[in-house]
Amino acid sequence: MGQMDQTIQITLRNRIDAALNLAESEDSCGVEAQTLRLIKCAMDDRDVIARKRGECSGCDNEVIESLLETMAEQREKSIKQFDDAGRIADAEREREELEVIMSFLPEPLSGDALKSAAAEVVTQLQARKLKDVGRCMTALRRKYPGRIECGPASKAVRAAIG
Repeated sequence: MGQMDQTIQITLRNRIDAALNLAESEDSCGVEAQTLRLIKCAMDDRDVIARKRGECSGCDNEVIESLLETMAEQREKSIKQFDDAGRIADAEREREELEVIMSFLPEPLSGDALKSAAAEVVTQLQARKLKDVGRCMTALRRKYPGRIECGPASKAVRAAIG
């Protein structure tokens, strides 16, 4: 793991810990504090798994981001189910939790930044046909981990291929 990767990992972990400390000091029973405690527990579980595999520093930044993405997806599904069932208060609680979780994830690429990234990958891979979209999407996900949404990115790649 490079020095930059380690710095990012510490920064994300530190951001979560700092936010939890602040939220607990302001309102330990509030949604933010409760959600951050859930995140912290899930990170601790992943740390145990990583240490069993011999990774002494615990789980890395990529695992933490993946964990947050999974938690966000769970909340989105719950929101839909609660809305469909007319359980508005429960849906609102899930939305509040989702907002806390999303605050720690990188913003997805969109607009001109996405178009530019797609065009760059298409040029690098010399993609010329629609069958090259898959290769381009894989390259985009590698280059911008956690920041690529499949639908918009696929459209941008198709447009860049022409």
